[in-house]
Amino acid sequence: MPTDSIAPTEDVSPKADLPPVEELLSTAVEAVGGVERPGQIKMVQAVQHSIQSGDHLAVQAGTGTGKSLAYLIPSIRHAMTSKGAVVVSTATIALQRQLVDRDLPRLSEALAPQLPHEPTYAILKGRRNYLCRYKASVGWPDDEQDQLFDPREVSLTGRMVQRIQEWAQETETGDRDELVPGVNEQAWRQFSVSARECLGATRCPSGMECFAELARARAGESDVVVTNHALLAIDAMEDFPLLPEHEVVVVDEAHELVDRVTSVVTGELSEVMVALAARRVGKLIEPHLGDRLVEAGEDLKALLTVAPAGRLDELPEVLGLTLALIRDAAWGCITALGPRMSSDKDDPEGAGLRKAAFTALDEVHDTAQRMLDAFGHAEEVDRAEVVWLEAGTERRPPLLRVAPLTVAGMLRDKLFGDRTVILTSATLALGGAFDGLARQWGLGAKEGGKERSGWTGLDVGSPFDHPRSGILYVAKHLPQPGRDGLPEAYLEEITELIEAAGGRTLGLFSSMRAAKAATEALRDRLSVPLLCQGDDSTMLLVKQFSEDEPTCLFGTLSLWQGVDVPGPSLRLVIIDRIPFPRPDDPLSSARQRHVAAKGGNGFMSVAATHAALLLAQGAGRLLRSQHDKGVVAVLDPRLATARYAGFLRDSLPPFWPTNDPAKVREALRRLSAS
Repeated sequence: MPTDSIAPTEDVSPKADLPPVEELLSTAVEAVGGVERPGQIKMVQAVQHSIQSGDHLAVQAGTGTGKSLAYLIPSIRHAMTSKGAVVVSTATIALQRQLVDRDLPRLSEALAPQLPHEPTYAILKGRRNYLCRYKASVGWPDDEQDQLFDPREVSLTGRMVQRIQEWAQETETGDRDELVPGVNEQAWRQFSVSARECLGATRCPSGMECFAELARARAGESDVVVTNHALLAIDAMEDFPLLPEHEVVVVDEAHELVDRVTSVVTGELSEVMVALAARRVGKLIEPHLGDRLVEAGEDLKALLTVAPAGRLDELPEVLGLTLALIRDAAWGCITALGPRMSSDKDDPEGAGLRKAAFTALDEVHDTAQRMLDAFGHAEEVDRAEVVWLEAGTERRPPLLRVAPLTVAGMLRDKLFGDRTVILTSATLALGGAFDGLARQWGLGAKEGGKERSGWTGLDVGSPFDHPRSGILYVAKHLPQPGRDGLPEAYLEEITELIEAAGGRTLGLFSSMRAAKAATEALRDRLSVPLLCQGDDSTMLLVKQFSEDEPTCLFGTLSLWQGVDVPGPSLRLVIIDRIPFPRPDDPLSSARQRHVAAKGGNGFMSVAATHAALLLAQGAGRLLRSQHDKGVVAVLDPRLATARYAGFLRDSLPPFWPTNDPAKVREALRRLSAS
């Protein structure tokens, strides 16, 4: 097992005259009216030790530990005398807002008397999240408008554009998240630019009042900068820095880091993207060069329309020729555009159009080349990326995607290389060990029973008494789940459990189809209200669920990780099946095969790890406060019978386990009556 305690070491840095983290923690906890917990003290000491030693730290802290304070206090203490800020990265907007709107204001005020100055903080997002004053003022043509074939969509987008224009006159931050209600991507793109499209503050007529630059300036003057995993990844991967200078990174919700980084570095290619690049280059080059690109894009459309969706293990000859045509046509356009930096500083609009054209052409060219490079390897172990075809929908044409088989090397070199990283979540020790996620992060696993130097794993536990507060019920008597929806035995089991609990149930399903099918089948059988994700906005559904005790809520992935309902409204969490990735999922299946080719266990490293993370997150919905009690019911009998069942159960909180349905129903009835 990873180290479970770290003794504080003497601070020999210039920060030695500052109060120790234990004292700062006491001050902060008293100020917010809380109570110090052993796990919180252990974590604050471990984070401080990590910052001092330079070793990376993975720390699992259960719900209710107070982990935000435990990493913010040593981070602020370090920032007091260091050259740069401490960067805190989260996976969700909700946690970003919690940190900036609640935790950091209270913490800064409480600690100010004991520190050289009152701690400062700022939130920083990707450039696409901020309104571009210059683009809004010049009214660049809408790249996306002709893709909206539905007149209702065009009208809706037009109204959103008008709202953005009115909001632009009054906003002080230009932050898209402050525009409520929100707007669709088509409308927002008319007022925003990516980092690659941006002219730069010195060349842009609106550079001095640029919202994104002002946000960066605020971040550069702050002790703590709150950002998201996507921007953290882009900052690490790109040649140009997006975040201010920093030596320490705290990655909260670290269980999502690999997926978020993978999303950032996944490329896609479709006829629409090729056509967009051709339109952007438009009149800037000879027409026949743009026509070549358009024709190559049309060839791609014809191929993708008839091709079956799924992973491409070999490159079909005709697709290879088409990708090469797209790559070469895009390169011809890039060459014809000439120098990337225009010498005419008096024509910012022309420079902006050229920059947008270069950005679109580069993406098409580079993605086509990546896809060609993904094939032709003699051995599976030599393959670095996987390509797959994603079927189109009514609103989106089919497209090709390319993604790395692992981001471990990327993270090891770019994120962990020259800074200290603290990774934390309620779910990191899968199967009781940190090795699985450590390998995915590029930190490596233990060797000879000891962890490699450079990182430490620490589980500080939970303030909840899981065996006395919760039951883990595995319905061992049920048949294994099939692919043809929920068997009648599952529907009967769900009905009996919900009736025993008096409602108060969160149903977590492996697919939206299963959630809707269960809702439709059970609404007539149950006497309590039953909501299903998709009936309304998820936020409103969760609010209704939490405020009306008998109500049940069924849903899928976002509910597995995004629901926080303490109190009597939630007494039962039902999980229909072990949430393995679909067998035909292109990226997951390719990663399993790649691990196996290198001599590892692809199923355990990829599929079981994925399932363990989601199971632990789903089970974690039950206990959200010290007084919560209830049952986590897993209907999939494989959690009791399969060879991998021990690994999955060891990833869950230590609830009292049983396979006896009668005991569980009786326990739920007692809870309902209390």
